[in-house]
Amino acid sequence: MPSSDKNQWKRETLAPAVKRFPERRENFQTDSGLKIDPLYSPEDLKDQGLDYDADLGYPGEYPYTRGVQPNTYRGRVWTMRQYSGYGSAADTNERFRYLLDQGQTGLSIAFDLPTQIGYDSDHLLARGEVGKVGVPICSLEDMETLFKGIPMDKVSTSMTINATASLLLCFYIVAARNQGVSQEQISGTIQNDILKEYIARGTYIYPPRPSMRLMVDVFKYCSDSVPNWNTISISGYHMREAGATAVQELSFTFANAIAYVQAALDAGLKIDDFGPRLSFFFVAQNNLFEEVAKFRAARRMWARIMKDRFGAKDPRSMMLRFHTQTAGVSLTAQQPDNNLIRCTIQALAAILGGSQSLHVNSRDEALALPSEDSVQLSLRTQQILAFESGVSDVVDPLGGSYYIESLTNELEAQALEYIKRIDELGGSVEAIEQGFQVREIGDAAYKHGQEVESGDRTIVGVNRFTTDEPPIEGLMRVNEEAAKVQIERLEKLRKDRDDGKVKAALERLEQVAQSEENTVPAILECVENYCTLGEISQVFRRIFGEQDGTLSF
Repeated sequence: MPSSDKNQWKRETLAPAVKRFPERRENFQTDSGLKIDPLYSPEDLKDQGLDYDADLGYPGEYPYTRGVQPNTYRGRVWTMRQYSGYGSAADTNERFRYLLDQGQTGLSIAFDLPTQIGYDSDHLLARGEVGKVGVPICSLEDMETLFKGIPMDKVSTSMTINATASLLLCFYIVAARNQGVSQEQISGTIQNDILKEYIARGTYIYPPRPSMRLMVDVFKYCSDSVPNWNTISISGYHMREAGATAVQELSFTFANAIAYVQAALDAGLKIDDFGPRLSFFFVAQNNLFEEVAKFRAARRMWARIMKDRFGAKDPRSMMLRFHTQTAGVSLTAQQPDNNLIRCTIQALAAILGGSQSLHVNSRDEALALPSEDSVQLSLRTQQILAFESGVSDVVDPLGGSYYIESLTNELEAQALEYIKRIDELGGSVEAIEQGFQVREIGDAAYKHGQEVESGDRTIVGVNRFTTDEPPIEGLMRVNEEAAKVQIERLEKLRKDRDDGKVKAALERLEQVAQSEENTVPAILECVENYCTLGEISQVFRRIFGEQDGTLSF
């Protein structure tokens, strides 16, 4: 359809349609503010400078817009990985085993806040937080309990942990070894994405630059010794949860990724030695088509960044592999059953976008940790989509949609503009130090809040179609005794271990931290001798210092 014909169609068709639906706006846009036309055709792509047929390509081919694997889910269904952790290591072990029995195909560990920021369960600052939003892991003993009866050479494990990432990886390695599983046999992912903590999440401990050193040490160690482990999961999820748009999610995530890659190169690593094991973590929000386009744009952007900016030669270094979680921030306490529909739409967006791994949130998470029944229903949502809906039968089913391809191009263009601005500020670390990302996300979050308050953005059950409902029943409650039992176990551990070996291991770690040696082998020695997470973190606190909450570092 020539442009003149399309404009005539809009004049003749759009105006009557708007009159028929007066509550609908004429000027539609995505959640990121991208303008939506009522009709898309090959001319839209040509207007963006693209030859439609030539540029789309095939799945499994650079720049991987249509997917990194030729067969996608026809070859292997995505990993169903429900995020879990609460109470104690024993409680969480029970939940893990239940989920595996229900057909879950990978584990994803949620750690409690003290574990995330390097405090043992009996620390003063841990009071009231032990086991509340995740599982407490203070020592090797806790990690062994967490995986009791679960063969660590048979499951793939994702750990959402950042400031203490190298410590939890070492706990995992030694626990596997004590099961008879070598570090060459374990597989999984450690989040290890510290920069986004300064932007959106806040569970940092040390200033950015020593934190980057710990991140690179994991890269180095795993490159040599843990061949099947993904050394980082660079996250846009948490920035989006804080209020970022889809464009900001892409740009800030990749700006952080660029900083990590450059840090690894500066440390002497070669791009194709670690590039194939970089992974990503994105959110799936409610706007189905924008989210699908976002994932397509992300693959293309990363392929070109790795090839053109960093000179990667190995195709695996250019392939964006990512886990997706549905949007926790979209869940409402009002009419919580509505969250089932929201999460299904979001999961569908992740699947249509080609995610390798997926977690679906539960309907009751705006009110409490998910109950066992709710978790099962979330897993069943994935299974129904995988085996009943037909979405896994076709590779890239939305590829070639004029609307999707046009959105993909525009998301990429706007995200690249953001990355250019961050480069001009000196890179992601320098931009963080200037508060750039925080301000941008804050502005986007404020705009979203204003739209909800004014009613320009509808949240069903919250600012429209509201009802009075009785409180939901059957909410999960964490056993308050779990924290007490955890502290008693920790006290017993300290009495039973060899204090001389503990002291020697911590002294060795302090020496390494003050040198340029890789810290991971020294951390492993501490773990093997039952040093606690808090004791190891305290060594780094003394050497690196602690980061306060201000924007200027």
